[in-house]
Amino acid sequence: MLSLESLKQIDVELAKYPAERSRSAIMAALRIAQTELGWLSTDTIAYVADYVKIPATQAMEVATFYGMYNLKPVGKYVFEVCQTGPCMISGSDSIIDYIKQVLSIQPGETTKDGLFTLKTVECLGACGYAPMMQLGKHYREHLTKEKVDAIIDECKKTAGVLN
Repeated sequence: MLSLESLKQIDVELAKYPAERSRSAIMAALRIAQTELGWLSTDTIAYVADYVKIPATQAMEVATFYGMYNLKPVGKYVFEVCQTGPCMISGSDSIIDYIKQVLSIQPGETTKDGLFTLKTVECLGACGYAPMMQLGKHYREHLTKEKVDAIIDECKKTAGVLN
């Protein structure tokens, strides 16, 4: 189910803990699987749990608790917009509404072309840059409608999609 390279990466994580604490590597192992596959199906979660030698229910508890795991297919670009207090005070609700309008999707949905997924998330730890979102490994800060438009255009250009 996972490539040899991903399994080697999981082995590196497992080596950080004594054998009796192998479950401590489950978060990293799920992240590695998601990086390869794009999302985590129930079968993938069970496979990773078996590899880490923990019950599948424990791995599922982790995968469903943390918002960083995608439990269904997502777009090439995932807009994770912070919706906690400081960001909301700074206008994240209007940014979320704007993204919903422009992309014609609701939080948790993906555009029909498979390019964009909108997720609302809890604190990303960048309150001084609100409203903000995470896009891949990068934060996009002090969001405005114009900045959102530029981000969408940038993503489409990178994906080779013309407007």
